[in-house]
Amino acid sequence: MPTSDTSERGLESLIVAALTGYGGDPARPRGDAQEPEPPGGYLLGDPRDYDRDHAVDLVQLLAFLQATQPRVVEQLGLAAEGPKRQQFLGRLQGEVAKRGIVDVLRKGVRHGPASVDLFYGTPSPENAEAAGRFAGNRFAVTRQLRYSQDETKLALDLVLFVNGLPVATFELKNRLTKQTVDDAVQQYVRDRDAHELLFQFPRCLVHFAVDDQEVRFCTRLAGKQSWFLPFNKGWNDGAGNPPNPDGLKTDYLWREVLTRTGLTDILENYAQLVEVKDERTGRKRAELIFPRYQQLDVVRKLLAAARAHGVGRRYLVQHSAGSGKSNSIAWLAHQLVGLEAASTPVFDSVIVVTDRRILDRQIRDTVKQFAQVAATVGHAEHSGDLRRFLAGGKKIIITTVQKFPVVLEEIGDEHRGGLRFGPRRRAKPGCQVACAIIRR
Repeated sequence: MPTSDTSERGLESLIVAALTGYGGDPARPRGDAQEPEPPGGYLLGDPRDYDRDHAVDLVQLLAFLQATQPRVVEQLGLAAEGPKRQQFLGRLQGEVAKRGIVDVLRKGVRHGPASVDLFYGTPSPENAEAAGRFAGNRFAVTRQLRYSQDETKLALDLVLFVNGLPVATFELKNRLTKQTVDDAVQQYVRDRDAHELLFQFPRCLVHFAVDDQEVRFCTRLAGKQSWFLPFNKGWNDGAGNPPNPDGLKTDYLWREVLTRTGLTDILENYAQLVEVKDERTGRKRAELIFPRYQQLDVVRKLLAAARAHGVGRRYLVQHSAGSGKSNSIAWLAHQLVGLEAASTPVFDSVIVVTDRRILDRQIRDTVKQFAQVAATVGHAEHSGDLRRFLAGGKKIIITTVQKFPVVLEEIGDEHRGGLRFGPRRRAKPGCQVACAIIRR
């Protein structure tokens, strides 16, 4: 089987050029610790640097550690090839297999006496030290990556790495040559063995099938059981993408979603390894969550509106069945409580109100799964719980519409003027509560 159809090279080069800011020539010198920040935010990786035994870009990983944590490199003996480096790579591989790529990037790993950071998140404003650490992250895109230990000529069109750890793979097609996104999906299903280290769940965050008109994605490759979802903007109240006068219909993927800033936002606030229970069998199954385009779009737009206009406006979000309403609510709630204006929280609490008990449990479980700090979420099963959570300043409160009006009236009598509900304004500023009422 050929490593790649030559008709895909044009799309491949276009994506690499946008991400890196230069043409993506495979002969270009590899990025090292001294290379300045590339124009597009990404370094151009070299497929020869890929360690197939541990599924990492070894050059990018070591360059990141040496630049940001030189004492750890010296302490663990990582600078030179040898048993100590192999032990660390084995530990890293084991942690990714056990905890998933998202948790390892967020929390790092412990190895021997050292805590090793593997990613630095978005810095808070005016924190120069945190900004310097964030700038040390190494985002890289590698063309024609040969990933297999056995079938050594098999190659992926593109792979994205963050500090040497793979986060996204791509299969690209071009409709001008009568190959579509469906062919890219089938290539993953038929030709990409889920037992290969790179494809083992939950080692890599997402796998994209892309052509010049549509995008689909999958977070767990499993042969014929692989489930690809659309990652399209929608067009004329239907599927697909709108015409793009400035380029391809799908270029939002690499020009907006997967930029250095966009991918960081997804890693920090959206992607998550969660546990889902099958209601029929009672069995639990791990799932790697990656946002669909409409989810990412609506949450970001609502956050921008709340940041710009503050408390007191109403918004209506319409979702079709099966489009991931619960996840959108959870992502929005968690980010609203962290929203600030002039270094002051915009909201002290967010209340999620549902109209049915089964939805109450569903929303509760979803919101809690996304909580990086469990104490921030409270589930008000009784009126007293809701009253106590509001008075105590619980960050996210989940309840039903049956409990809410009575307690709201009581709280209003006790704290008249001290509460301000987001779409209802009171005269005096005080505790800000965003209230989201969801009915289906």
